[in-house]
Amino acid sequence: ALDPNDALALSSLGFRHAQAGEKRDALALFDRVVTITPDDAEAHFNRGFLLQERTDHEAAMGAFRRALELDPKHDRALYGLGLSLIASRRLEEAIAPLKQNTRLQPMSPFGWYQLARVQFELGRRDEAQKVLDHLQRFEPKVARQLERETGLKATPN
Repeated sequence: ALDPNDALALSSLGFRHAQAGEKRDALALFDRVVTITPDDAEAHFNRGFLLQERTDHEAAMGAFRRALELDPKHDRALYGLGLSLIASRRLEEAIAPLKQNTRLQPMSPFGWYQLARVQFELGRRDEAQKVLDHLQRFEPKVARQLERETGLKATPN
């Protein structure tokens, strides 16, 4: 109330609304934050995440891309962009951000999992197999899930 353009306070309120399930209010607050601080990559990412939850993937991709313009190493924006591209059936385009995500977060199974799913759906079984074998070495539970979903089998170490 004392400073209606305090981006930090607005972001905090946005998180509170998001956690309470009040996504529309949260999105409105992050819309204000990016207006006040247009060079805040995190605010653009948060806005993209909320848009993605509403299945507005085109707008989400725009927000994730803006976050990446501001911070090319924003691993969560890369992952979010990949997910929205997948949801939009733009599988070929999803590969680059997912690969970059796995370079930045090599021990996080999420990007690897999505990358394998995309490669498999595109008929690139060899590429999916490489990811599956990689996951087997550090995240066997996720590797087993991929095996169930794809019918591929991890190569023994």
